[in-house]
Amino acid sequence: MAARARLCSLLGSVLALAALVGQVTGVKNSEDVRCKCICPPYKDHPGNIYNKNVSQKDCDCLHVVEPMTVPGPDVEAYCLRCECKYEERSSVTIKVTIIIYLSILGLLLLYMVYLTLVEPILKRRLFGHSQLIQSDEDIGDHQPFANAHDVLARSRSRANVLNKVEYAQQRWKLQVQKQRKSVFDRHVVLS
Repeated sequence: MAARARLCSLLGSVLALAALVGQVTGVKNSEDVRCKCICPPYKDHPGNIYNKNVSQKDCDCLHVVEPMTVPGPDVEAYCLRCECKYEERSSVTIKVTIIIYLSILGLLLLYMVYLTLVEPILKRRLFGHSQLIQSDEDIGDHQPFANAHDVLARSRSRANVLNKVEYAQQRWKLQVQKQRKSVFDRHVVLS
């Protein structure tokens, strides 16, 4: 079920990418290029930012600043103070990046749902309802993971992937418990 959902999500992403690539033509979108002029305050005129879709060769104060806010003789002095930059972006690249990001986020969400809903059901079927690991308060310091030996013995006898993962997880927990005990009680670091 989870594999089917992942496959559907992946196919949806591929179809969306194909639709975006199909829309791309040789002509750039008018929102992908612009000339941005930042003009500081000049005499009694306030500063302003002007944006206009013009070609790179026309990216200057005279072509972008409309309407001209200063009178005729001061236009040259006003335009010398303005800083104009030609900006170009690719909206298709931005869209594809967002789609990939959302697809990865969706896959992680599906995996989280699998871990919270499906995996506990599988564990109950494999190990039964009576096979629960006791907490540290119930066990005490002398017997950490008292029933870990039973779990390890069962996981050795079965050869499927879930049991191997469970075995590795239990072994790691035992190593961490030994490390904690040696560091906090005996102040010795294991190698």
